[in-house]
Amino acid sequence: MSAQALNFFSFSGRMKILHTTWIAFFISFVVWFSHAPLMLVIADSLGMSKAEIKTILILNVALTIPARIIIGILVDKFGPKRTYSILLALGSLPTFMFAFANSFEQLALARFLSGFVGAGFVIGIRMVGEWFPAKQVGIAEGIYGGWGNFGSSAAAMTLPTLALVFGGPDGWRYAIATTGLIALVYSLIYFFSVSDTPKGSTYFKPKKAGAMEVTSIRDLFFYILMTIPLYATLTLLTWKLSPAGVSLLSDFSALLIYIGIWLLFIYNVYKIVHVNEDHLAQPIDDIHKYKFKQVAILDLAYLITFGSELAIVSMLPIFFYETFHESQGITLVQAGLSASGFAFMNLIARPGGGWISDKFGRKLSLSIFIIGLTFGYYVMSLITPDWPIYAVIILTMCCSFFVQAGEGAVFAMVPLIKRRMTGQIAGMVGAYGNVGAVLFLTVLSFVSPSIFFLVIASGALIVLVAVQFIEEPKGHMVEVQEDGSVEMIELD
Repeated sequence: MSAQALNFFSFSGRMKILHTTWIAFFISFVVWFSHAPLMLVIADSLGMSKAEIKTILILNVALTIPARIIIGILVDKFGPKRTYSILLALGSLPTFMFAFANSFEQLALARFLSGFVGAGFVIGIRMVGEWFPAKQVGIAEGIYGGWGNFGSSAAAMTLPTLALVFGGPDGWRYAIATTGLIALVYSLIYFFSVSDTPKGSTYFKPKKAGAMEVTSIRDLFFYILMTIPLYATLTLLTWKLSPAGVSLLSDFSALLIYIGIWLLFIYNVYKIVHVNEDHLAQPIDDIHKYKFKQVAILDLAYLITFGSELAIVSMLPIFFYETFHESQGITLVQAGLSASGFAFMNLIARPGGGWISDKFGRKLSLSIFIIGLTFGYYVMSLITPDWPIYAVIILTMCCSFFVQAGEGAVFAMVPLIKRRMTGQIAGMVGAYGNVGAVLFLTVLSFVSPSIFFLVIASGALIVLVAVQFIEEPKGHMVEVQEDGSVEMIELD
């Protein structure tokens, strides 16, 4: 595939794939975050407490942790076309459930199930990686992720107004239901508009499904170790919902869920060993090897970038309203519009991060972006009600640039590790983003927003050290065709 210049105004060939896929991701994010700008209205309508509001915010990102792992496996096995179409269609169902819920318990269940649609991001990473060469994959993945991520900003900017247009106490319901209808319609459009690979290209699939292949015994244990935070985060979430937290679950129900989570972990370890035991029993040629530390470091980088973005997007409208309502008279709609600036930067920051990575190197770029977001979150911790709103908006957008450029830098590297497992690698990296979101939102439930921002900044410094151990992709990665022939895929 030639690395000809990108023509953003083209809607044919690989650019058609890019445009239709980022639109699918955009819609999935509108659906996933349709509640955030309307949360105070919803809470008032159903008489919810602040603790219940925070519970809804956490539940929204909870299921996405295992979902991204599952979707990564499915997309590698069945291809992006079918997987994305089915996910959008199924994702519309809990959206309708949420729109017409009449109690906190119904809202909580619907929001929990809605988290599955957030896994759609993983699908497009594999799709774009199939259609674009290494020299362009950073900016292409950045456009996909950035323009798709803008869906959360679009939801913040449009849904409060749409709810007012519908009018009445149920206006928010019809606004959210509209997003579900759009997802359902687009699932059909996407299915009939794309193909998994360019004509004549091979869609490489893992030899075994259920876990990633690794290429050394050391990496096998490293892989198992890196799965533990996923289950620990689900355990933390269960604790938060138990009587020790907001009492959504009984002690007995929480105990059953704890047992289920760690039984699932044991099964996951079994699958990891089963998938890897045969080929690790024999010497592996160097050309077929990859280092799992690349995946692990990207996991941590995405935890601090996308994890913090998810948390910020969820809490920022309420933070703006509660901080500036009394001191400067900001309204709920104005708070939503002001907060949308954080996600608005996705349009340029994430593609920019991918392009900078393509141009100047993956490791250096990611390091610079993490330094920038560390400083940005530190300054955000200093915000007081007396700050001019325009200054706060500029600050959040500057911080957001480094956050989302960092996300672009992470996924500029993901497709360059092992092609046939791109979906699973993207799934694990993406899941760590949700681990970060649950972790940070849980912290927020115990501390002030100022401390919350400082916690993220401190975590970013730790991740910055880890990034210094990542290796720049270079040379070629090797994949084997079904007929046994070897294909060399350029990495630089």
